[in-house]
Amino acid sequence: MMRDELSAMVLSAARAAMDAGVLPHVVLPEVIIERPARPEHGDYATSLPLRLARAARANPIEIAKAIAERLPASDAVAAADVAAPGFINFRLAEAWIAAQVDAIIAAGDAFGDLALGGGARVQVEFVSANPTGPLTAGNGRGAAIGDVLASVLQAAGYDVEREYLVNDAGTQTEVFGRTLLARYQQLFERDVQIPEDGYPGEYMIDVARRLKDECGDAYVDAAVDAPPPEFVVRGVDLMVEAIGSDMERLGVHYDAWFRERSLYTAGEAGGAPYDEAMAVLRQRGSLVEKEGALWFASSELGEDKDNVVVRSTGRPTYFASDIAYHYDKFVRRGFERVIDVWGADHQGHVSRMKAAVEAVGVDPSRLEIIIYQLVSFRRGDELVRLSKRAGNIVLMRDVVEEVGADAARFFFLARSADSQMEFDLDLAKKQAADNPVYYVQYAHARIAGILANAQERGLPAEGGDVALLTHPLELELVRRMLQLPELVQMMAQTLEPHHLPHYAQDLATAFHAFYTECRVLDADHPPLSAARLKLCAAARLTLARALTLMGVAAPGRM
Repeated sequence: MMRDELSAMVLSAARAAMDAGVLPHVVLPEVIIERPARPEHGDYATSLPLRLARAARANPIEIAKAIAERLPASDAVAAADVAAPGFINFRLAEAWIAAQVDAIIAAGDAFGDLALGGGARVQVEFVSANPTGPLTAGNGRGAAIGDVLASVLQAAGYDVEREYLVNDAGTQTEVFGRTLLARYQQLFERDVQIPEDGYPGEYMIDVARRLKDECGDAYVDAAVDAPPPEFVVRGVDLMVEAIGSDMERLGVHYDAWFRERSLYTAGEAGGAPYDEAMAVLRQRGSLVEKEGALWFASSELGEDKDNVVVRSTGRPTYFASDIAYHYDKFVRRGFERVIDVWGADHQGHVSRMKAAVEAVGVDPSRLEIIIYQLVSFRRGDELVRLSKRAGNIVLMRDVVEEVGADAARFFFLARSADSQMEFDLDLAKKQAADNPVYYVQYAHARIAGILANAQERGLPAEGGDVALLTHPLELELVRRMLQLPELVQMMAQTLEPHHLPHYAQDLATAFHAFYTECRVLDADHPPLSAARLKLCAAARLTLARALTLMGVAAPGRM
């Protein structure tokens, strides 16, 4: 990437200035290359002279001049200007910018891919909602963030696995089982009530009907307060099937569905992960017994208080399951990094989970947790009414069915995870330029149409001479395309995939501006027409790449 090349050039020039005695020999910090906020300041800039001023005991302007004068020659750089109070602004050569059209086309679908990750194994676990009810629209936001982040990390050179933790053990599963058995027996006209703490949504009746069809009256006489294990397991399996179906509607495909109950059973890898994790914690002195329960001594690792891992009844807490689960991820399965995408209600769980990972001998920096905020829905100025079938929640499947998977993913992704968001259902369905997903997809379809029309008229783009691309809007379009690899790098480092939809809109805007001012299919100027067709082909490829990373379709026509 040009950023890396400029960084190396600046580093070389700074060392040359030191060797020449113009600058004192000091430790050079990392050379940061940024894009200026204002285009008139150039394509890139570095503030290294400002950062060196104190150590070098020199005026930052003089440092900038010393570095700029010794920059290695480059066909890519037209000028390196010194600017107050101590910047070096770089302007790329227009001929080099135009030549990148050929480079983009040569890269093809791999344009934007990087070797940043070096094949390191990364797990992204996201959604993992309890299989006690249908997925909510809030889960949809977590699904979009997790799935797109995984795609970005893959593009950046990581070996990524997507995982869903199926919470099929613990109190909520037991409540689910009692509720389901009560609904099942009600279908046989039995006078039973669902538990007070049960799940009132009508979806439970649908699951009960499935079980009635499968099992007949086999469980009519079972005690509601003690549902047969196989009945509960099958009910959970049906919920997991529904969750998987909802995910498929949104275009999300998991590599693994990890069952929580497997944490408590021995497998081919050895003993039960839960037993192994608890043994490690005991060995490291991180478990203490008090008040009849077993506690994780998290206060010794900087937490405000200790946390119960085994209740006085002998049953593990959810926290204990999470410790065993992360032990399994890091120690047994060997992931080098784990990224958890959690809803806002898990905010308080972050620090103690980090402490637990450290306690089992794993560097806590290898666990990264993204917390995403709530979603509200509206149609214009009106808030969306809640779903009665689900028990006063907005269902993800209803959102996807109403606006489509493409719009749902695009809108869910469009705000940073730490920001609350409003999802305008009417706007998401609107076929007009003010709907961002329509605007971007229309740009791609428009380019595809131009290229198809050119092919029909016998105007190929393959032989176009990109040196003819000199119009400011042509070059601006190429500049936008060249931002994609930089964006992939930045998103992989910051874990912020919400930049993608905004980039796609900017790229679409640059294309529309170019197309409005620059005639592409021009029979009177065949060489220029061929060059512009090649530019269109590169723009289509880049826009399709951005859409694909988001899991959004790149239509050929609309």
